[in-house]
Amino acid sequence: MWKLGSVELSSRLVVGTGRYADFEQMRRCHETSGTQMVTVALRRVDLDAPDGVGVLDHIDRERIHLLPNTSGCWTAEDAVVTARLGRELLGTDLVKLEVIGCERTLWPDVEGTLEAARILVREGFQVLPYCTDDPVVCRRLEDLGCAAVMPLAAPIGSGLGIRNPTNLMIVREQITIPLIVDAGVGTASDAALAMELGADGVLMNTAIAAAKDPVRMAEAMRYAVIAGRAAFEAGRMEKRLYATASSPIDGRIGT
Repeated sequence: MWKLGSVELSSRLVVGTGRYADFEQMRRCHETSGTQMVTVALRRVDLDAPDGVGVLDHIDRERIHLLPNTSGCWTAEDAVVTARLGRELLGTDLVKLEVIGCERTLWPDVEGTLEAARILVREGFQVLPYCTDDPVVCRRLEDLGCAAVMPLAAPIGSGLGIRNPTNLMIVREQITIPLIVDAGVGTASDAALAMELGADGVLMNTAIAAAKDPVRMAEAMRYAVIAGRAAFEAGRMEKRLYATASSPIDGRIGT
């Protein structure tokens, strides 16, 4: 078990709710992945939707916690207003903070993220900011009182995998709050590597939703996260330049 803000979880995989073929496919992916938390873009929540046709109607609220996000916000002010709406609408202080700074790369705006985080923490939110993999930025977000940091592995939806593992290792060393790798994961080996580097969890959406078989990929991601965490806790062997025999040489037959 681990804690993300005030929420206690056994699954370390956080999944999104966008880009699926339909809500039934999304529901099946959530179930197969074993996730206990999904992120919901507040701009996609239709408050006037009839019962049974909105995204929230297809999430098992008894098993899965909602993590509203401020996706699509370009200023700190916009993100703060959207976060307040999420707390009012969904009844949770948790918020995935996103302040975007570049339309082409969807790279986070560091200054805007820090500004919004400062305000939201002061207002009692449990802030999980999407951020760069800069150790200094992550440490400042922790100092502000954020519940976790969520550095990107690669641009959102790119599937490029972890571009800078060294930075993530340094971030892990320098912060005490949970580290969740967010954005850029493309396949199960990427998720396993993120966990082997010391991440507490992985957040993904496109890697599952855009797979040829999303439900099967959700299953793969589930086990990849489990395996990666186990490997991190076990501690990998030391890398060596030359071969080392796994069986003893002394005492061979004929010697």
